[in-house]
This record gives sequence, C-alpha cells and structure tokens, in this order.
Amino acid sequence: MASISMVIFDCDGVLIDSEVLSMQVWQQLLAKQNISLETAFFQQHFLGRSFGHVKDMLAEQFQLTVTEQIKADFDEKLKIAFTERLQPVSGVETVLSNLSVPYALATSSSRTRTSVALAATGLNRYFSEPQIFTAGDVARGKPAPDLFLHVAASAGQAPAHCLVIEDSAPGLQAAVSAGMHWRHFTGGSHLQQTDGKPSETLANWHDFKAQFPELIKD
Repeated sequence: MASISMVIFDCDGVLIDSEVLSMQVWQQLLAKQNISLETAFFQQHFLGRSFGHVKDMLAEQFQLTVTEQIKADFDEKLKIAFTERLQPVSGVETVLSNLSVPYALATSSSRTRTSVALAATGLNRYFSEPQIFTAGDVARGKPAPDLFLHVAASAGQAPAHCLVIEDSAPGLQAAVSAGMHWRHFTGGSHLQQTDGKPSETLANWHDFKAQFPELIKD
C-alpha cells in the first residue's frame, strides 16, 4: 500500500450531514408537481451527483422540466435549511484539526452552496478557497475521475498517494478510476447501513485514527 500524502474529502454526507436536508427539500418541491420522491431513488440517482445530473434525471424519469424558478426555490429552501439545521458530521472537526498531511474538499455541489454549508457549520475555518474544488472546475463530474485528479494535480500530489473519503457510489467510482486510496464513509444520517467490506468502510470519524494512525498528529 502506497503511503498517503493527502486526504481528499467529499463534502455532503461526509463533512456535513446535509443529504437528508437536501432530500427533504426535493421531496417538498416535487410534491407540488405530484411527484413522490422515494429515499431509495434519491440515494441511487441524486446522491453525489451534480445539479445538472439531477435536472436531467427528473426530465428522464418524471418528464419534469426543472425551470429557473424551481431551481431558485430549491436553492432558497436549502439555504434556509442549512442555516437553521445543518450540522457537521460528528467527529470530523477532531480529524481536521489533527491531520498531519495536506487535505482538500472535492464536491459535486456548486461553489455557492458549498460556501453556505461551510459557513453554516463553522467548517470554513478549516477550508480556505485554494482547498475547495467543485464540479464546475472540471468538464466531467463524478463518477469520472477528473475532479479528484484535478485536486491532486493542483496540490502537486501523485494520485496513488491520495486518500478519498466518499459516501456515494459515483464518488467511490471516481476515486477508483483516479487510482487513489478510498474509504466509503457511512457515518451520515442518510446511510443507515452498508454492505461494504469493513476494510473499505469508515463507519464514523472516531474510527479514522484507528485506520490511519500515520495521518494523525501525535
């Protein structure tokens, strides 16, 4: 196993417990269109995906055109939900405070939404602009490896020495395609169980030091 010299974090569902809030907002908006959004469908088709992908999926599966008004309503309702209820995932701040290697954030969300989320949870103290990468920075989002490879190149790190922490199938596929180490994080409230191998799963942030003691300061 190659040594790890950088950690790349997904944001939603990994750093912040946002996926349930996002699903609830979508469910409210789609109910007005007489569309019922099931949890399983959300996890399979929305989780870890860009807004553009979600827009295309709604058109394909429900023949719904996501208008600028619907997008504006989603952005506004999600911002309110984030401001009022969003929390960092338990234990993540301890990990961020004690990492012994460089780290960055790589998300399928927009830069605006990510900034709101980091500010609402106080995690903006750990991530400055050069450490934040979004789907808009590359031509192809997850599950393509482009975003993770872009992060590594920007930091001058070899992909084989990067560790990706992801909660979604597209994100994990992107990490594998990028040739990086990875862990499936299942500590968000939207993931109640996983069928992944224990050696490939990070059930919560309190287990991070046990799995990667060399990445935590003494």
